[in-house]
Amino acid sequence: MVIVGEPASILIPELPRGRESSGRLRGIRLMHTHLSPDGLSQEDLMDMLFLRLDSVSVLTVNDYGDPVGFQSAHLLPPNADSLPYRVHAMQPWDRVELNFIAEAESLEEELARVTSEASEAENRPRAILVSVASLPRSIQEMHLQELQELARTADITVTGTLIQRVAEIHPRHILGKGKLAELEILALQGQASLIVFDGELTPAQLNSLSEMTERKVLDRTQLILDIFAQRATTRAGKLQVEMAQLKYTQPRLVGKNRAMDRLMGGIGGRGPGETKLETDRRRIRERIARIRKELDELRQQRAFTRARRARQGLPVVALVGYTNAGKSTLLNALTQSAVLAEDKLFATLDPTTRRLRFPRERELVLADTVGFIRNLPKELTEAFQATLEELEAADLLLLVADASHPELERQVTAVETILADMELHDIPRIMVLNKWDATDPDTRLALRGAWPDALPVSAVTGEGLNTLSQTIENTIRWEGYRRPEPTS
Repeated sequence: MVIVGEPASILIPELPRGRESSGRLRGIRLMHTHLSPDGLSQEDLMDMLFLRLDSVSVLTVNDYGDPVGFQSAHLLPPNADSLPYRVHAMQPWDRVELNFIAEAESLEEELARVTSEASEAENRPRAILVSVASLPRSIQEMHLQELQELARTADITVTGTLIQRVAEIHPRHILGKGKLAELEILALQGQASLIVFDGELTPAQLNSLSEMTERKVLDRTQLILDIFAQRATTRAGKLQVEMAQLKYTQPRLVGKNRAMDRLMGGIGGRGPGETKLETDRRRIRERIARIRKELDELRQQRAFTRARRARQGLPVVALVGYTNAGKSTLLNALTQSAVLAEDKLFATLDPTTRRLRFPRERELVLADTVGFIRNLPKELTEAFQATLEELEAADLLLLVADASHPELERQVTAVETILADMELHDIPRIMVLNKWDATDPDTRLALRGAWPDALPVSAVTGEGLNTLSQTIENTIRWEGYRRPEPTS
């Protein structure tokens, strides 16, 4: 292929996209001329990096157009020196003895070996996490820690992180070419096939990134949707996830472009699947309408269940809180149940209810709900409204917080904001500082000062559970509720 350009630049056309595995090169060598004695430029090397070229070479020429010098470079597999590429020294053009084919084959063999070892070691996708925001770096780092926990829940191995603080996020190019090059080097060294951004990418940003990198690009919203798709078990949960994913996809469905290719299959592509992502907006709207109708029917069934429970005269206490605050573990400890409780974000997705019985022949329904998270994707807020309807029927809310978490105050604020948005702020609540056993004396003193009315408990050790049970019993207005039949 011969490309004619200007002295300062050439335009590389769309290249074949058949060799895109992280262990393979493009199968293309780029050799171009410089009308000066200058060797390979940084931009030449970045093109090689972004396009995964077998090699890039430059032939310098004199004022008469005669060839003078030759220089080439190629990518490197992960190495101890963390070098992304090797640049050979400039040499006379007629004394070049490089075997380009053997060099490329050897390099690709080594890349494939490293990729295979990484895959066998963990058999999980590998990702680089990126934060681009105007927030202070310390807050960006905490947000990336949460994103890393989300990645762990989605069975993704994180091999590196990148933070850029900007005054204002560009509506199209979320990263400059310099930072993109740094990101590509990180991904190459970590053999990462995914790039996950903290925050939600606009369709324009997603397209821009997909044009610059050969790797799959996800944002935080899509990662959360993927986790929900993995963990939804009931019919209602699966429908809600599908509707949320379709609503996320709809504004990003602009023909069959490269950005949407990255959304198909694997991590970030569960739920609707490839065929639905290829449909046009009309078919997506029709599918969303059908899901809404089915969810309305399921919502009516839930309403009947709540009405039957009300006729039985049982008060409802709902556990709410940030994801991974220990709500399911607390439910198990209070009711001697065995509900799934994992040290992962969004371990509970579908609502779970258990009966809690008190010594004075009183009992109530204790409901575990999906955990909240900061900046809950708007697609999920609406789609999971049916799941959170358990809260509307609650007589009391237990706001469970992780006392040992460094972001405790921000998490509590996020939960209270979501409760206010759902118009549930008028329901009586008890704040429960869970994981008290994981805090030191100084932290305990500070927490007691910040939340004097909160109840410190440990669902693991049982500390404070008796006090919590008594407080629940004393807070519920039992008038009008029947007493349970005595057990034999």
